[in-house]
Amino acid sequence: MKMTKKLVLVAAVLPLMFGATTAYAYGGIDKGDHKGMHGKCGGFDKKVMRQLDLTDAQKTELKEMREANRAEMKAKRVGNKADRVAQMKAHHEKVQALVLADNFDEAAANDLASEMVGKQTERRVVMLKKQHEMMSVLTAEQKTQLKEIQQERMTKCADKMEKRMNKNK
Repeated sequence: MKMTKKLVLVAAVLPLMFGATTAYAYGGIDKGDHKGMHGKCGGFDKKVMRQLDLTDAQKTELKEMREANRAEMKAKRVGNKADRVAQMKAHHEKVQALVLADNFDEAAANDLASEMVGKQTERRVVMLKKQHEMMSVLTAEQKTQLKEIQQERMTKCADKMEKRMNKNK
């Protein structure tokens, strides 16, 4: 076989091998539940809200907060799209320069990583602030009930994860 044919064959087979490896890593068939505990273990979703017996005023206030947050996020996405694209491009260029350089510059990598962590931290703080504002609508009894519901869900989720881990052994 000529070298060109071998390279083409390797180029075709290699992605299939990585795909199969990924499928095995996730337990074979994609069941759409690779999110782990996200949203199902201790979250604040519609099921939890129904269990808390919110008043109409609380429901209205929470709905207004969600709509305001949604409008704010939409405005951010639309408003400064050119700036975001420029920032993403600049970040990508920094990463490419770092990765493709002849010698690895650890100081530049640390600076870039610190910058990324800083942005992530800012986003997390904003998210936590919004969650706090939403939780401030609840009464003390509802907050206690919420903690109990979340703890119960976490326990169920941990049991479920443990069963999966034992099943996959």
